[in-house]
Amino acid sequence: MTTTRELLLAARSAMGALALAGGEERSTALRAMAARLRSECGAILAANAEDLEAARPTVAPVMLDRLRLDEARVEAMAAGVEAVAALPDPLDRVLSETTRPNGLVIRQVSVPMGVIAIIYESRPNVTSDAAALAVKSGSACVLRGGKEAFRSNNAIVDALKLGLADAGLPEDLVALVQDTSRASSTELMQATGLVDLLIPRGGAGLIRACVENATVPVIQTGTGICHIYVDKAADPAMALDIVENAKTSRPSVCNAAEVCLVHREVAKEFLPLLRRRLVDERQQKGLVPVQLRLDEAAAAIIPGTPAGPQDFDTEFLDYILAVAVVDSVKAAAEHIARHSTGHSEAIVTADEAAAAAFTRMVDSAAVYVNASTRFTDGGEFGLGCEMGISTQKLHARGPMGLAQLTSYKYIILGSGQIR
Repeated sequence: MTTTRELLLAARSAMGALALAGGEERSTALRAMAARLRSECGAILAANAEDLEAARPTVAPVMLDRLRLDEARVEAMAAGVEAVAALPDPLDRVLSETTRPNGLVIRQVSVPMGVIAIIYESRPNVTSDAAALAVKSGSACVLRGGKEAFRSNNAIVDALKLGLADAGLPEDLVALVQDTSRASSTELMQATGLVDLLIPRGGAGLIRACVENATVPVIQTGTGICHIYVDKAADPAMALDIVENAKTSRPSVCNAAEVCLVHREVAKEFLPLLRRRLVDERQQKGLVPVQLRLDEAAAAIIPGTPAGPQDFDTEFLDYILAVAVVDSVKAAAEHIARHSTGHSEAIVTADEAAAAAFTRMVDSAAVYVNASTRFTDGGEFGLGCEMGISTQKLHARGPMGLAQLTSYKYIILGSGQIR
């Protein structure tokens, strides 16, 4: 078995060939990788079926959905790679240019990040998204997926390597760590000099472990305790549609809503409608009902489960929604400041002043007015796909696309100047 260190050394060595490749050559490689995802779909689905079978006894159904692949999802992965191929080249862009009084021309130019390591859980589509973004931005990537998705990830990486070879680029530009023990994660976190950037994608425990233990640069990505605030000026029908979509369209992802805040002036009218939509009507349709965990004020209006001490600080990733009643936009923003992870928050309102106040006061990577938090996604933002959702402020924030995976250097043009 190839060791993690050997994969990192090979990835760094392979970057030499990528540095000589132009933007069109990198895009051609991505199109070849997408073609191989399609041609190897059968092998990928067979591997995924084995992962699903092994995970089924111990993994909750809603989390199995994160792991599951089908032909449509593999096609979506291939289309995502092609979407990245079609984006403008992020490299060699002149970000700024200054001519000094002494005649020196100083240019700030975008360059590849280097070797990017990604530690992630469950979702095999991350494998192709990460590889596409890395190659397009001139970097190599070393992937460390969860053991529950190892067979799927391995099959996807095999297909991507075939695409790289078809395009005449080194296969080592994309690699999957074969060791699924915690030791390999720690090795990536501490591979100083071999890893230029570490990106964790997963639950709070994984992200905390990376932030606390990494000696390489790390970007903190998104656990998503996402809030929707229903203002007193909200259109009730719009609010119901947004909350339902944000909570139930795919509850196992980080941009799903976990908390609904409702203005006190409309709580008596809106909360019964919310319960009918998320609980009663879903049961009637044979869908999984949402468990409502209610603060004291909400519990006085509708039946549900009393909210516990941690319910407003939990990323449920399930059909569970914490609900609270607040007195104002300011109170909603203050509640979000106490409990949010800085991912995505939304206000539903017809009051422009309330919307403006909310967007000023709420300090998260994505703040929505009258739209679902489920749009916080690289594809939906026009980035092709994403490497993750950054919830920090340094270097990158929000969905991380090509621009966020580059660095820059200064190129100084002189004519014999000395200091």
